[in-house]
Amino acid sequence: DGYRNTNQVSDDYRYQDGNYDEPAQEEDAQSDVTEGHDEDDEVYEGEYQGIPHPDDIKEKQKKRAPAVDDEYRDRADLMAERMEDEEQLAHQYENIIEECGHGRFQWTLFFVLGLALMADGVEVFVVGFVLPSAEKDMCLSSSNKGMLGLIVYLGMMVGAVLLGGLADKLGRKQCLIISLAINAAFAFLSSFVQGYGFFLFCRLISGLGIGGTLPIVFAYFSEFLSREKRGEHLSWLCMFWMIGGIYASAMAWSIIPHYGWGFSMGTKYHFHSWRVFVLVCALPCIASLVALKFMPESPRFLLEIGKHDEAWMILKQVHDTNMRAKGEPERVFTVSYIKTPKQVDEFIEIQSSTGTWYQRWLVRITTTLKQVWDNVLYCLTAQYRMNTLMLAVVWFTMALSYYGLIVWFPDMIRYFQDEAYESRVKIFDEEEVSHFTFNFTLENQIHRNGEYRNDKFIGMKFKEVRFEDSLFEDCYFEDVRSSETFFENCTIISTVFYNTDLYEHKFINCRLINTTFMKEKEGCHIDFEEDNDFLIYLVSFLGSLSVLPGNIISALLMDKVGRIRMIGGSMLISAVCCFFLFFGNSESAMIGWQCLFCGASIAAWNALDVITVELYPTDKRATAFGILNGLCKFGAILGNSIFSSFVGITKVVPILLASSALVGGGLLALRLPETREQVLM
Repeated sequence: DGYRNTNQVSDDYRYQDGNYDEPAQEEDAQSDVTEGHDEDDEVYEGEYQGIPHPDDIKEKQKKRAPAVDDEYRDRADLMAERMEDEEQLAHQYENIIEECGHGRFQWTLFFVLGLALMADGVEVFVVGFVLPSAEKDMCLSSSNKGMLGLIVYLGMMVGAVLLGGLADKLGRKQCLIISLAINAAFAFLSSFVQGYGFFLFCRLISGLGIGGTLPIVFAYFSEFLSREKRGEHLSWLCMFWMIGGIYASAMAWSIIPHYGWGFSMGTKYHFHSWRVFVLVCALPCIASLVALKFMPESPRFLLEIGKHDEAWMILKQVHDTNMRAKGEPERVFTVSYIKTPKQVDEFIEIQSSTGTWYQRWLVRITTTLKQVWDNVLYCLTAQYRMNTLMLAVVWFTMALSYYGLIVWFPDMIRYFQDEAYESRVKIFDEEEVSHFTFNFTLENQIHRNGEYRNDKFIGMKFKEVRFEDSLFEDCYFEDVRSSETFFENCTIISTVFYNTDLYEHKFINCRLINTTFMKEKEGCHIDFEEDNDFLIYLVSFLGSLSVLPGNIISALLMDKVGRIRMIGGSMLISAVCCFFLFFGNSESAMIGWQCLFCGASIAAWNALDVITVELYPTDKRATAFGILNGLCKFGAILGNSIFSSFVGITKVVPILLASSALVGGGLLALRLPETREQVLM
């Protein structure tokens, strides 16, 4: 790849003025004894903290002083010098991370960032689990349900691009804190709001916040990993997305069906158990947010923006933490100076006396957004254009097929359930009932050409019941609840409906003669024991759990097989799994193929995350990841919309579309450059 070989002895990484220092001479072998002392053997301040001697720093700064002021130099020359500096820094930083070792610090950061990634996984499942309850709690129509399902992906798409771009300008830690704080605040708020519009808005902003998590987490963690550890440990980190899905499924299963886990304030405010579930799902995000306060900024990012001393102190902290955990506290962090790239961007500090406060903030915000936009355009320059376009196609095809199918699988299972349910329907023709009191549940029945005179329907439930071409005369309905119940072409004479939810839209082409509706039930009503499908929770739980073998295999083989072969092989195997869906004609078959598909495709997702991190330089890494992840969420929106529209119509279109997308994306991925031997630029 054109880079110098970095497999050198530990003393040979001090990169100064473009060249490595000569190895220490034999007479300096005991230099540790005199570390921290000047020529007169006097102790200077900072000796025991490992801070470089001020005289050494001044001497090196003199050597690096440019012969010509930067303001008189051509910008192209400055950029060329910066590129050279970045290449030197990449090799030196790799050696420094190797000296710091992989230990307690990385594992602590691993779990902190894992909680953030877990929050992202939870967010994908939350709306799907609460919809069966929320649609009745907020009286949602089919179009409203569809919008609620897509709005989270829309927020994630915008958040990935915006917050990912900001992470390259403001810092990984700061932007990740902002991202998690937005998600936690609005997820918490969404559990309390009653109206559909406000709930939709809260989930949109919550999605925007969590959308920035994925790009930042992988960019952040990769900058603390050496080349030999990067592929494997980034793949282990991906497991937290699976853990998030399992957590959401388990919490939905254990919380939502318990109708009593809530409270009411009057007749207008209800806090049902599905709202408790929304609160519980925000806990991983809150935990990560709190833990992140104790973690440092990425030193690689700090070096990019010229903050040498801060970066040095963090790297020393990483080194000392790992050495103490290994039982070697006496090991000294020997790095005295780290190459800092030429700073080309102009940062103009606005004085407090200039304009009003909002004008100053407006200038800062617009300047930052312009820099983010410039980074976006940079990813499409000649150097990165081809890689960006190929990655965009692979991300999009993967998302289109994966997210489309994980929505299509539960919908198909519901379809098979409905077919089986309808096959057991009971049909009553020309029945005549008079002076009878119905006080029990009628379910899955069709009554045709019946006559009901002087009958009472009191304290009962109708579930999936249809009355067609029937007569109701002098009947009385009181305290009746109904689900998917309709009266079609019926004649209703001198009948009273008191405290029922038999609303006007449930009477289709009916003649209502001298009929009275009194005290209709307000709002929508939930029957958790009957309306929640436990099988859907089980399917999501098994789908999340099935990726565990794929996660383990991809982590162990990522650095041995390579990123490119992992993506191509995983996508092609997933395409074969899609083809066999033609033979899935039952609930158990669909569940089995879903588990196999999810387990096969996870390796491609992991390898995509790794190669996206490694293909772009530090000051563009989170931006590029955010763009591609935003495109991924756009593919998810299209996949959800397209695949769900074919449920109950045909299986051919979804299966062929998913298979074709996976094959095309997998073959294209084989043309991407392999990055497992590269240092992070």
